[in-house]
Amino acid sequence: MTATHGVGIDIGGTGIKAAVVDLASGDLVSERVKVDTPEGGKPADVLAATGSVMSQLAEQANGLVFGELPVGVCFPAVVKNGCTMTAANVSDEWIGLAAEELFERELGRSITFVNDADAAGLAEAAFGAARGVSGLTIMTTLGTGIGTALIYDGVLIPNSELGHIEIDGKDAEHRAANSARERKGLTWQQWAKHLQTYYSRLEAYLSPDLFVVGGGVSKEYEEFLPLLRLATPIVPAAFRNNAGILGAASLAAHVNG
Repeated sequence: MTATHGVGIDIGGTGIKAAVVDLASGDLVSERVKVDTPEGGKPADVLAATGSVMSQLAEQANGLVFGELPVGVCFPAVVKNGCTMTAANVSDEWIGLAAEELFERELGRSITFVNDADAAGLAEAAFGAARGVSGLTIMTTLGTGIGTALIYDGVLIPNSELGHIEIDGKDAEHRAANSARERKGLTWQQWAKHLQTYYSRLEAYLSPDLFVVGGGVSKEYEEFLPLLRLATPIVPAAFRNNAGILGAASLAAHVNG
């Protein structure tokens, strides 16, 4: 039987958040539970914090048979065969770990494990700003780093790491991530200059049909998106900072459906 609800858990460099999702509409049907990502982002600490989030979510599952819901977990790393091959804004101890197995052991159930930006891109393609868009959509999440997802005619091309393209000798995310804006105390106009360089480079390399901008800062999109001058349409993510939760839950239901 195809699941009608699922659990999405989004693990980032600064926060771990989760909710129960209506898989037909993409709506959250529980309160969003959130805790800070433990300082240093070490595996044992992140696993324990994720277990705590899952326990809190189970307590307020609104009468759903929580133990039977498919669970998706998204993580800031290249994910291949359930292993974390990189580590972005978490401990390097994650590199090479069989992370999917570790999370399944911690949560006591099967999960579907995916890159965090890929999960966000899937959510926007299924329910949000990229729904029904033909050609190439590039989803970017502007947060602690820059995550990216490539969606072509609704199909995910996994594990793109375009936040790490080199611009003037540095990873693009070191200047264009939202954390760089906050760290350097940049005005919206100053930060937009870095974004302009970044998105212009992506445009030149890939000739996309649409940019979708997510991450927590996307709720303030009116402060910076109108400052960009691109040939490609660029729009805020429909689900802002919840896209990872939605995409992870949706993918888990698809894989287990």
